[in-house]
Amino acid sequence: MKSFLVLGIVIGFLFIFVKKIQSKGDKDMVKQWIKEGAIVIDVRTKSEYAEGHFSGAKNIPVDVLPANLNQLKDKQSKIVVYCRSGARSERARQILQASGYSSVINAGGLSDMPQGN
Repeated sequence: MKSFLVLGIVIGFLFIFVKKIQSKGDKDMVKQWIKEGAIVIDVRTKSEYAEGHFSGAKNIPVDVLPANLNQLKDKQSKIVVYCRSGARSERARQILQASGYSSVINAGGLSDMPQGN
């Protein structure tokens, strides 16, 4: 009985780990999308954004994203979202996709964004 509990916990952690990996976009794809003119959105707070951000990124904190979708004109545009670790940007990706934006990628954290932009 105890071994089933341990096995269940291990499987649960593996599921969460794999899900997190799957939700983050491929770095080469992120770089390509940005090169092609994708909209880059920093979904961190305004104070986090002020401390440093990816050049050209628009700051729309994830908590106010649903109310600010009017800032994103074309639902067919490629959109790259990032935050500090990838968790808030995954939430933003889900919000955008649920709102009809078809090409959204979670780049993860600021440190995951392409260097030398």
